[in-house]
Amino acid sequence: MINFDYFILLAAILLIVGVITTKFSSRLGVPALVLFIAVGMLFGSDGMGLIHFENAKLAQLIGVIALIIILFEGGLQTKWGTVRSVLVPSLSLATIGVVITTTIVAIAAKLIFDISWIAAFLFGSIVGSTDAAAVFAVLKGQNVKSRLGATLEAESGTNDPMAVFLTITFIELLTVGGSNPWSLIFSFIWQMGVGLIMGLLFGKLATFGINRINLDSSGLYPVFALAFALLTYSATDLINASGLLAVYVAALLIGNKELTYRQSIFRFNEGFAWMMQILMFVILGLLVFPSQLFTLDVIVKGILLSIILIVVARPIAVYLSTVKMGYTNKEKLFLSWAGLRGAVPIVLATFPMISGVEDNQLFFNVVFFVVLTSALIQGSTISILAQKLGLTGPKKIQPMHSLELVSIGKADAEIIEYEVVAESSIVNKKIVEIALPKRTLINAIIRSNNLITPRGDTVLKEGDFLYILTPRKSKEKLKLLLEQEEKNNDDIVNTVK
Repeated sequence: MINFDYFILLAAILLIVGVITTKFSSRLGVPALVLFIAVGMLFGSDGMGLIHFENAKLAQLIGVIALIIILFEGGLQTKWGTVRSVLVPSLSLATIGVVITTTIVAIAAKLIFDISWIAAFLFGSIVGSTDAAAVFAVLKGQNVKSRLGATLEAESGTNDPMAVFLTITFIELLTVGGSNPWSLIFSFIWQMGVGLIMGLLFGKLATFGINRINLDSSGLYPVFALAFALLTYSATDLINASGLLAVYVAALLIGNKELTYRQSIFRFNEGFAWMMQILMFVILGLLVFPSQLFTLDVIVKGILLSIILIVVARPIAVYLSTVKMGYTNKEKLFLSWAGLRGAVPIVLATFPMISGVEDNQLFFNVVFFVVLTSALIQGSTISILAQKLGLTGPKKIQPMHSLELVSIGKADAEIIEYEVVAESSIVNKKIVEIALPKRTLINAIIRSNNLITPRGDTVLKEGDFLYILTPRKSKEKLKLLLEQEEKNNDDIVNTVK
């Protein structure tokens, strides 16, 4: 009989330890995912022996659900204005780059493992893509130039479907036999094309539902948005299209629209994404056995493949995929180094285990070792390399204060958070001089981390954070007022949250 109290206690301890490790990760300069994996290995069979876990199917299920949540949260936070300028190179890296990386790693795997070419290409496809969870986590809060950060985030958000497609294709070739090349091409076009269409469709549907349905509690809106993420993946996957691509596209569309309870939706999904990231990496840490991972055979082969992946395959893929796309050699070098591997390769490595592919355990252990190497070496040095290459931008400004209105669905009103910028039409004006829409009030001003109570003669200054209460029907008028001068100067800053 399962002792549920024991299970709940362990789950609570794992989550608490996982949250605490995020604090140490920044101080130690080590990506949090490495520490999450270490926690799983510590609690596992070869560690303290508290949890015996070797269910690859369950790990795969948890991994896929976690990736849906993480991709959704990453898409919500991504600004379309920034991504649009790097869309072509990002897609090139996500497709051509993955194929090039897969090919080079496959050649190395063939020589190192002495396996068939199909099995070698299977290994290459598993480690061929960068990982959204790792990239989003490492870049969050870093002041890397926005163009480079957007390229890496868009690439990691869109290259998972390519890696999944290649992995499943080579597993089928190994287990079932030959396949018609034309059917593979059609399958690829179907997965990517329909995945894109489904993402746009569900993104628009989710935005419409969030803004038009008046729920009784503000706490229901984040749950409503999350449900659309799961619905988007499942509906797309059921018709054999790329569910992960659909989720990222839908989130990108939702995150760049005006939303009811936008801050509540964003904060909830950010917290939930962290929880799923902790859960996923801890589970993957439990799935691996250190006694099998840290053997001489795995270490030697893992180091060789890591060197080839990091120093040879990734740089060649980046340089060939971004030819004549406006990147300097320093930027290409940084993009090459920042191609982190994380949860996706490990989750994909469970596919051969479940399918019963020969030497699947060796594949899993080597992939795991490669991911650890990538996260430790590359993940801990990204910010240092960016500084050395002079690729850091201005310090990212994060709003230090936020106000939430709780359960005002029936009041049909919202609080808008707005940062006063130099080009704003209201900068250096008294509040009494601003023609705010009817029944619209500036409730609070945050200036240099200090709260200021607004009065009619209060002068608004650049850098002020305003919290404005407005009826929903007046929201568009308010936005036009705030951005009027910015548009005239062709320097629109997306600061209305």
